[in-house]
Amino acid sequence: MKSLNGAHILVTRPGHQAGNLCSLIERQHGVAVAFPTLEIVAANDRDRITATLANLHRFQWLVFISANAVNFALLANDGKIDQFRGVRIAAIGQATARALAAAGLKADLLPEHGSDSEALLAMPPMQCVAGQRLLIVRGAGGLETLGQELKQRGAEVDTLDVYQRRVPSADPAPVIDLLRQNRLDLITATSGEALRNLLIMLGEKDRSQALAIPLVVVSERIRQIAKNSGFGRIYVTDSPSDTAILEKIITWATGEKSGRTE
Repeated sequence: MKSLNGAHILVTRPGHQAGNLCSLIERQHGVAVAFPTLEIVAANDRDRITATLANLHRFQWLVFISANAVNFALLANDGKIDQFRGVRIAAIGQATARALAAAGLKADLLPEHGSDSEALLAMPPMQCVAGQRLLIVRGAGGLETLGQELKQRGAEVDTLDVYQRRVPSADPAPVIDLLRQNRLDLITATSGEALRNLLIMLGEKDRSQALAIPLVVVSERIRQIAKNSGFGRIYVTDSPSDTAILEKIITWATGEKSGRTE
């Protein structure tokens, strides 16, 4: 991998998830500009969460849609994992599976390729769910695609929102200064909400300049959100991992045009 030659890369991941990507960028001689545009906090309905987790025996499958879903479910359960062992667990991607493993749990089902609802739905066990009851553990306001499709396949589906997203109170002044000095070289975004929040936090005066900067996103869905928002140069990673994000940053930095761009 080649050096990033001091390029300023904006990292919009939530603060507690940005460290690894920032380190990878710095190791390649880039300047990681950490600016969290999304804050992840525990959901308000602690009583319902606790009651649901105490009755996991009612479900045939427990589906975690993110590492945050794992971590906040365990937090709400005071770190106890015994009741999780009595139900089959599906993880939507590798990061979710790693969060489970870190807690001492194993994913019984993990997509062979991809890290989204479609990849999980393509797995054979998710195609034979008629008459089964599933619990999807997620963040408030999460996409309904997975649950809707499972219901169409005959499953009874419940959802449990264990965390919520909100716009953080971070000061945008340092980022705005870089924009106005034409020193911000690339933006990364790992969710559509983080991208929308970025534009809100920058304000109307500086939004148009941000839209002219190359953008790295981690899915086709986010690419479409970015395109609709007005971004012109969009790079899509092969996976949502930090390593894949860095690879796409280097693709941009070395001037290559391979891969999916818009």
